[in-house]
Amino acid sequence: MNSATTDQTLRAELRQAGLRATAPRVAVLRLLRRARLPLSHPEVVAALDSNGWDRVTLYRNLVDLASRGLARRTDLGDRVWRFAATGRAAAHAHPHFVCRDCGGVFCLTDVRIDLSPGPTAPAALRADQYEVQLAGLCDRCRQEDR
Repeated sequence: MNSATTDQTLRAELRQAGLRATAPRVAVLRLLRRARLPLSHPEVVAALDSNGWDRVTLYRNLVDLASRGLARRTDLGDRVWRFAATGRAAAHAHPHFVCRDCGGVFCLTDVRIDLSPGPTAPAALRADQYEVQLAGLCDRCRQEDR
């Protein structure tokens, strides 16, 4: 798929979500869709720095995408909001591992966690609108502790 087709698809998804398809918004959504890990606001700013958009514009676009269901805002326990794409073009939902020592975040794409929420569980669990985060020491930090 060429970049023109991709941007065309992203613009259509933005409009369908009720958002204007501005250049910064398309760029932020494209970046989130291509990212292998959830990205923090500073990481988005650094990745799109060459375009000349200010930090506030990029943050507002991240929040807009999250509010319209095109991205998910996640706190992995370190008080830093990270954003990941959702929707058809996003990778399937998966848990994340956060290293308690170095703060590294790792996607666990090959790990499956099945929840069977009962009738009294919160509605978010029954609607599959939840995130699973695991914490511990990553392999590198475990090696350094030895």
